[in-house]
Amino acid sequence: MARRSAVAWAAFGPLLWGCALGLQGGMLYPQESRSRERKELDGLWSFRADFSDNRRRGFEEQWYRRPLRESGPTLDMPVPSSFNDISQDWRLRHFVGWVWYEREVILPERWTQDLHTRVVLRIGSAHSYAIVWVNGVDTLEHEGGYLPFEADISNLVQVRLTAQTSLGPVSDFYSLPVGIRTVAVTESQFLINGKPFYFHGVNKHEDADIRGKGFDWPLLVKDFNLLRWLGANAFRTSHYPYAEEVLQMCDRHGIVVIDECPGVGLALPQFFNNVSLHHHMRVMEEVVRRDKNHPAVVMWSVANEPASHLESAGYYLKMVIAHTKALDPSRPVTFVSNSNYAADKGAPYVDVICLNSYYSWYHDYGHLELIQLQLATQFENWYKKYQKPIIQSEYGAETIAGFHQDPPLMFTEEYQKSLLEQYHLGLDQKRRKYVVGELIWNFADFMTEQSLTRVLGNKKGIFTRQRQPKSAAFLLRERYWKIANETRYPHSVAKSQCLENSPFT
Repeated sequence: MARRSAVAWAAFGPLLWGCALGLQGGMLYPQESRSRERKELDGLWSFRADFSDNRRRGFEEQWYRRPLRESGPTLDMPVPSSFNDISQDWRLRHFVGWVWYEREVILPERWTQDLHTRVVLRIGSAHSYAIVWVNGVDTLEHEGGYLPFEADISNLVQVRLTAQTSLGPVSDFYSLPVGIRTVAVTESQFLINGKPFYFHGVNKHEDADIRGKGFDWPLLVKDFNLLRWLGANAFRTSHYPYAEEVLQMCDRHGIVVIDECPGVGLALPQFFNNVSLHHHMRVMEEVVRRDKNHPAVVMWSVANEPASHLESAGYYLKMVIAHTKALDPSRPVTFVSNSNYAADKGAPYVDVICLNSYYSWYHDYGHLELIQLQLATQFENWYKKYQKPIIQSEYGAETIAGFHQDPPLMFTEEYQKSLLEQYHLGLDQKRRKYVVGELIWNFADFMTEQSLTRVLGNKKGIFTRQRQPKSAAFLLRERYWKIANETRYPHSVAKSQCLENSPFT
């Protein structure tokens, strides 16, 4: 096993590859064959911009000689990408100067022990001057962008190591980050590590232009930067488990997750049959098995908006919830309801009540003045009947970016903002009692099938599909940072964290 750290300026598309034969003539594209292997280095790198006046602090302090995090705060930066477009830090948008990338890599054992294997580091492209260190050694430099450059690093990584235990040689290694925390629920609180936790966050979708649901590192990092900008501390994986890399990011950044299975659309009586039940249980087994080691996951959701008023749904949900609890007794279990409190047959079996309601949108449209009364009535009825903590798991309004009207009319940015303000007044009346969370629908606009009610998709996002903020995003940002500061400084009025120094200072 060998490890190496590389630091380069705006490195794009790096990879390592090993081959038994030396390269002759032109620079060959790194293509795998019977004698050649390649290891992609794309993904998350540690990143730091040098904001010193002369932009040379990194060289003066020799940041390349030790882990980059020891020189100061770092950011996660996807490679390949443009660092100017990823961060919410305005200073990076037009930054000119040295920036530092670092990645620790574990190489295949054969590469490091077989002296006949040639190991080549190739940088696909870097703008516009790059210096690369491997294990603290200045290995190659390149001026100009767009074109690849490479270096033979065999002598830097080929070492003979033998791992030994009391049982003999070790032939398999696996690294798993560990987070220790407890989760508990009372009649009126959600507790993490014994302290009350309030969910203030979003519902999301894996969705973007061109990419669709396809995983994309730059998009993921951008979304997490926007979550931090908002002051959000949680989201629900509506309505399916997200890519494992998403949960890894949540573990790293302390974002709490309600992990939901693809139990959406259970709207008809015939869906609640034994075949569906057994399949649903099997899916929960797969979800729990994959995600149980993520400390960010604090609750399982077995369905979104099932027809939980049906008698057959009651038994169905009872069995799925019980099965999930048996799979993982350490986490609470819920499903997301839009049924009437008096008719819901699944609510007796959940640990937390999650409610979707769209007052002044799907009904009583335009009547913003009714929201506070309707919301108070909703919360009081549900809590009186079930005596369980409640999360407002969805609320929102469709909004076309750039549409404006005063007084506020539906589909304008002013209407979305006004609707959220009325919900927030109602939430504030109950959130110190038994309401333990609020999740806006939705983080960003997303594509749907064509219909008369959709204009190029669902437009309830506080960001556009291209991740640009609507007016409501600024409203939500102010609220979430206020709530975060109340939690962090419960006995004092603290200034908004979003106005403090950036992570680079």
